[in-house]
Amino acid sequence: MTLIPQFGGLIWTVAAFILALSVIVAIHEYGHYIVGRWSGIHADVFSIGFGPVLFARTDKRGTRWQIAALPFGGYVKFAGDADAASGKDDAAMAEVEHDPVRLRATMHGAPLWARTATVAAGPVFNFALSILIFAAVLLTSGVARDPLTVGEMRPLPVEAVGLQSGDEILGINGIDMPSTEDRDAYRAFIEALPFEPVLTYDVLRDGRTVTVDGPYMLPPLVNSLTPQSAAMRAGMAQGDVISAINGTPIYAFDELKNAVEGGEGATLDLTVWRAGEMLEMSMTPKRVDEPQNDGGFATQWRIGIAGGLAFEPATQRPGIFEAVSGGVSQTWRIINGSLSGLGHMITGAISTCNLSGPIGIAQTSGAMASQGAESFIWFIAVLSTAVGLLNLFPVPALDGGHLVFYAYEAVAGKPPSDKALRVLMTFGLATVLTLMLFALGNDLFCP
Repeated sequence: MTLIPQFGGLIWTVAAFILALSVIVAIHEYGHYIVGRWSGIHADVFSIGFGPVLFARTDKRGTRWQIAALPFGGYVKFAGDADAASGKDDAAMAEVEHDPVRLRATMHGAPLWARTATVAAGPVFNFALSILIFAAVLLTSGVARDPLTVGEMRPLPVEAVGLQSGDEILGINGIDMPSTEDRDAYRAFIEALPFEPVLTYDVLRDGRTVTVDGPYMLPPLVNSLTPQSAAMRAGMAQGDVISAINGTPIYAFDELKNAVEGGEGATLDLTVWRAGEMLEMSMTPKRVDEPQNDGGFATQWRIGIAGGLAFEPATQRPGIFEAVSGGVSQTWRIINGSLSGLGHMITGAISTCNLSGPIGIAQTSGAMASQGAESFIWFIAVLSTAVGLLNLFPVPALDGGHLVFYAYEAVAGKPPSDKALRVLMTFGLATVLTLMLFALGNDLFCP
């Protein structure tokens, strides 16, 4: 299901960005709020957005819930806080310092464990949201059945296709089909297939082994598009099939991949099949820094499409434990890749243009929404992990900075002085603002 009619519309792009960010901010701030409440800390304000208040109501606990005009973040202001960054309100704290009950209900008068749990809860809730979304997607869409089985054939510009739904693939062109879980054997199997439009499949059908014709297993099919890529900018769409490059027919996705990587950035003229219609498109590959399994990065030429099988594979529903484990693994891969990418940018191994700002994130939000609900929800999970990780950085004004202060208090037996905290918070805010401006500059000036 497509959520927005077309990527590129400013209103739709902004709307998708605001929706994604609002969900993530709401979960993050609710983590702070609910754990603070459980820990005995009173929340004065729960705000989605900053600036002029558009809507507000006060609940029976005395917390004001509000939506503000600038939807680029949010905050929970606890009792004793002077601002959204949880700076101490000296006047408010002086007013309750002789009242143990009211003092205990403030952020700055609560025990160390309560403050630590309350601050850490925001990022933890972000990670929990990501894990739940990834697990839910797995439960909803299922995992490919092994042995590989045909679910539904995709529309392709290939005739004489004898594959049917329910066919269990035993081999292709006389080569036995390995388990898809054995990635090395599966990749070797694919690489051994000739680049031809029609191959011979041995399949198990209704308990009998039959031989039928079928398309190349991994055709040059557009299964998904990378936001802000050459393919997306050229107007390519999911389901397109690239039938020729610079006038030369191709039948396999690897042929497209080889032409892009070997072209050293040269513009490619592509003939594209779309629902029976032939289109001509030109696009210039971009250099992309891609994470590798060993934690490093490799720079490749890419046009920004991912391929898929010639058919939708039949799926089976994973168990709850398998789905949650998959969600945890996916969340950890994002965290590990983000930290690795940041380290490589700091050392200069990859370009700092890999850091996106609000414009880039908004464009990605719109692009993912244009590819359907599942892609957009998946993007929310990815962005939620990134927001949780960013907030754990040990920078004053971020959650990670507060946790560093609490760690110091646990070791030293007392918190940093108010003067030191004010200086560090000012430094932290300046650091965050500088980082935001740098990322915005990337959005505007990086190629």
